[in-house]
Amino acid sequence: MTKTWYFINSKVQSPQYNMALDECLLKWHSEGKIPPTLRFYQWEPAGLSLGYFQKVNGRIHTENVKKYGFGLVRRLTGGRAVLHDDELTYSVIVSEEHPGMPSTVTEAYKVISKGLLEGYRLLGLDAKFSIPEGKLNQTGSAVCFDEPSWYELVLNGKKAAGSAQTRQRGVILQHGSIPLSMNLDQLFDMFVYSDEHKRERAKEKLKDKATSIERELGRRPSIREVEKAFFHGFEKGLQVSLEPYMLTEDQQQEVKQLMKQKYASDDWNFAR
Repeated sequence: MTKTWYFINSKVQSPQYNMALDECLLKWHSEGKIPPTLRFYQWEPAGLSLGYFQKVNGRIHTENVKKYGFGLVRRLTGGRAVLHDDELTYSVIVSEEHPGMPSTVTEAYKVISKGLLEGYRLLGLDAKFSIPEGKLNQTGSAVCFDEPSWYELVLNGKKAAGSAQTRQRGVILQHGSIPLSMNLDQLFDMFVYSDEHKRERAKEKLKDKATSIERELGRRPSIREVEKAFFHGFEKGLQVSLEPYMLTEDQQQEVKQLMKQKYASDDWNFAR
């Protein structure tokens, strides 16, 4: 029997709002107020999201973040920094006790990422899961797309989507970036390097490790085409039926309050 999940398309929102809503969805699901939920969203302004444990000082070039007019926000999830610009971002909120949801982080990644796999395939791209041999390379890079992790998506051997996961209140939150295109010049300006040669060398290496939908398709699809493919991809991959949902006014106010108190706060964003 197909299960029904909520589907929320938040369209374009600020970095602070996007992270606040993901946390609120986790909370509401833990309280039984909403069923499992898939959410799509975009970023305005473009935002650099930091992993929960990631250090800012000596790693993130905050002046360049300001120079480009980008936002900076810290995620609830771990991992490395992601520049969210020309992309579709997704989040999945589901109970750890949900039938068919594995107890281990790695295997839960695999189950949730089946939606990504099917979405890429509906765009005509031969996506595969990354299965690193042995232990992942420890590059020390602050850039998320520098290395694929277990069961992240690759196209022609290159990382195509980056995801991160946390578990709180008995709920899994997994969210991730599906780049339509990548601006490597801007991306690498977000990070501190000891000299320009090291920056350029790291940039060149990433060209061989990461890719985007535009690069693989040879054309730039519209955001609506991408949304449609991944909407049906998640339905197929997770074997669910997605029911569109709009936040109530009370829910919107709760998100805005959390955004102001936490995700717009330097105490949270620059905590490390």
